[in-house]
Parts: sequence; C-alpha cells; structure tokens
Amino acid sequence: LSFERADRELCFGRIDPALAMPEQNMHFPAADTAPYIASWEGVRCAVMQGGQGEVKHWAFNDPLRREGQWTDEPPTPEAYRKLSTRVVELHPITLSQNARTSGGGNITMVPQKAITVGPVETWLAEKVSIWQAGTHDNPLGQRLTALMISKGIADSSVPMSLLADHPNVQFNYYRGGLGSCSVEMH
Repeated sequence: LSFERADRELCFGRIDPALAMPEQNMHFPAADTAPYIASWEGVRCAVMQGGQGEVKHWAFNDPLRREGQWTDEPPTPEAYRKLSTRVVELHPITLSQNARTSGGGNITMVPQKAITVGPVETWLAEKVSIWQAGTHDNPLGQRLTALMISKGIADSSVPMSLLADHPNVQFNYYRGGLGSCSVEMH
C-alpha cells in the first residue's frame, strides 16, 4: 500500500505509453525524503491532487499525537504548516480506513507508518484539488471540512481545514458518494 503504487496502478499504468508522463517527471516520497524535497526546487507545481481521510487528513497529514508539547492542546495552524515531507505514524482511524478501503479488511496488513507530502510542499502548489468520492470519508466529514475551509476556520485537529489558508483550493464531489447526514441504524 502506497501513494506510488496507487498512482501507478490506478492512473499512470492505464495510460497509453505514447501519451504517458515521462518517468523522470514522476516524483514520489521515499524514506530518505531529501531527494523528494529537493525535487521541488526550481519547478512549478500547477495542481496537487489529493483526497480526505476519515480523520480529516490529506496525504496522511493526520492530527498529531497529543503528547509532549502537544499534550494540552494541538499545534497551532502555523506550527503544523511548518511540517515537511516526512515519515509519519498513522492515526488508528487511518489504519482502520486503510484496512477497509485498500487492505481487504485485514488491519494487520496495513503499514503503521507512511511517507507523507507535508504542508510545506502542499503550499508550494499553485492549486490544491481535493476529490471526495465518498469512500474515504463520511458525509458529515466531507461537509465539515468544506465548511471550515470556506469560512476560514483552520484547526490542526482537523488537518484538512488548514487548507483554509491556501490561496487556491478546489473540492470536487462525486454526487453519489456525498451521502446523507441523517441518522439510521444498520
């Protein structure tokens, strides 16, 4: 399970090789993040494409653990936005989500760490495009972050809301996945 694998299998690997983006133009973060971070120098990122997780993350920028300096309150939006591409420990809700959506329900197959594109690199993109297909977050969560961003409410407990401070964010919704916020028992 990885960004690179998903991108290659679900997108790039399905494009006619004659029309595909050159391999040297594809950059994926790795455990040694320095080459990926350096790949941002002197280039233009027109659009960064992403999605939202149940814990309201983008690119595995999950809420930080409430320990150490963050025991009593989460980091300020300004402090969180200083985080760069890095190896992160995934939130338990993210582990569950990944098992449900990509791991056949087997949580033991889900890596507990991931490599994320950080807020620093996200803010280098001219535009951030978030797709909401309704499979990675629930109806309330999809609406919550759209409301927070549109009203300029940034809170690192809801990492996606930090995009309220990015100058160009676009949400795209799959109507069939938007769902309803009504209460029903299953």
